[in-house]
Amino acid sequence: MRQFTPLFLGLMIAVAPVQPVLAADKEGGSQTVALEAVALPIIIDGRLLNYVFCSIRLDLYPGADGAKVHAKEEFFRDDLVRVGHRTPFVRKDDYNKVDEARVRAEILRVAPSLVGPGVVKSAAIVKETSQKIMAAPSSQPVRAREITP
Repeated sequence: MRQFTPLFLGLMIAVAPVQPVLAADKEGGSQTVALEAVALPIIIDGRLLNYVFCSIRLDLYPGADGAKVHAKEEFFRDDLVRVGHRTPFVRKDDYNKVDEARVRAEILRVAPSLVGPGVVKSAAIVKETSQKIMAAPSSQPVRAREITP
């Protein structure tokens, strides 16, 4: 019996730091699913300037199958990256963050086709990390330099 105790203890210590992907509320039975970080591009005038890494939390309706949503996590991230390259989630006032309202809207738009209707209640960006720290965009439009003869 004593031989298995250190092995069991070591296994428990190794598993303990892993954060749960699915969390359930004890009272209401609602669940949340944490998506892995996704790199969303910041594209201005057709030029890729930056990437913002976003950690996103999906809030599910009570009784929803959290394991089914977690299994489709890669499809949520893939959709965000594809849409982000077509029409970037750029904020006009800050190139270090994404437009959270547009990201939420995109997740809620694609969720019924991926996991079914009435599963994902809301989405929220939990953390945003910019690859590069960018200066605030200037309020004046950039003009081309005139060529003098």
